[in-house]
Amino acid sequence: MLRVKNLLARKGQDVWSVDVDAPVLEAIQIMADRHVGALPVTRAGELVGLVSERDYARKVVLLGRSSAETAVWQIMSSPVVTVPPGESVKRCMEIMTERRIRHLPVVEGGTMAGMISIGDLVRAVIEEQQETIEHLEKFISG
Repeated sequence: MLRVKNLLARKGQDVWSVDVDAPVLEAIQIMADRHVGALPVTRAGELVGLVSERDYARKVVLLGRSSAETAVWQIMSSPVVTVPPGESVKRCMEIMTERRIRHLPVVEGGTMAGMISIGDLVRAVIEEQQETIEHLEKFISG
């Protein structure tokens, strides 16, 4: 069974974050520069929330707020749902579906070990299914 730690080994464990008091514009710039859809929000290095493009669209753009004058803490989602590195891909998909979220910080021993997205999970499932198909085709053809 595929685990989160397997995904992180493939994609890397780089995690970019933004400070809780930073302006939303800074968070959006980091997301754009790093090509990610969400960022962990920290206070003194501790995970306190998550800010996503969805939060930006719904809580800044639609409400006519200023990206430069609104602090990240005002739009972040909190508390944060996290998973340990040993969690299964299947369980992560269930969590994301139940909670209607697209990103999960991976936390081990109180420290962020990485971040996974729904896209990472879907990609992993497709690759695993492709491998199974290839094995079955080889088995059938002898």
